[in-house]
Amino acid sequence: MTRLTIETPELMGDLGASIADQVRAGDLIALNGELGAGKTTLTRGLGARLGVRGAVTSPTFVLARTHPRADGAPLVHVDAYRLSSAAELDDLDIDYDNSIVVVEWGAGLLDGIADDWLEVDIVRPTGGTGTPTVAEDADADIAEPRTVTITGHGDRWKDLGWVGAARD
Repeated sequence: MTRLTIETPELMGDLGASIADQVRAGDLIALNGELGAGKTTLTRGLGARLGVRGAVTSPTFVLARTHPRADGAPLVHVDAYRLSSAAELDDLDIDYDNSIVVVEWGAGLLDGIADDWLEVDIVRPTGGTGTPTVAEDADADIAEPRTVTITGHGDRWKDLGWVGAARD
């Protein structure tokens, strides 16, 4: 487990880019945090580094968006807020083996879907300001520093040494 303080939206995007440097087809990433924490901002940074086509936006109303890449596994961005079980996540029929999958609100839903996943928990300060009311803009205004905890599950993510190296 690694804990970081992310001061700005740009740095949250940079963290996403650092994660992108580590991922490959078959990887699963859970992003957890309240509305406006920075989940979609992190995913945008990941998508930008991966070179996905199109804008990475919150999949709140469609549950999942697939972002193709010119070269490599597509990025599948899932919003699991309205899902109540791993079975419902599995019902989305995502090609986990051939995609890089990011699941927002994925806490407690990935055990049973995969043996290995990267979990990113983002915490806003208590009493944080600027909570957006429109889901599409939920991560657009990160006003305060966030505490980010990255935890690797399974053999694939047992070494998180790259996290500290990416920050230097």
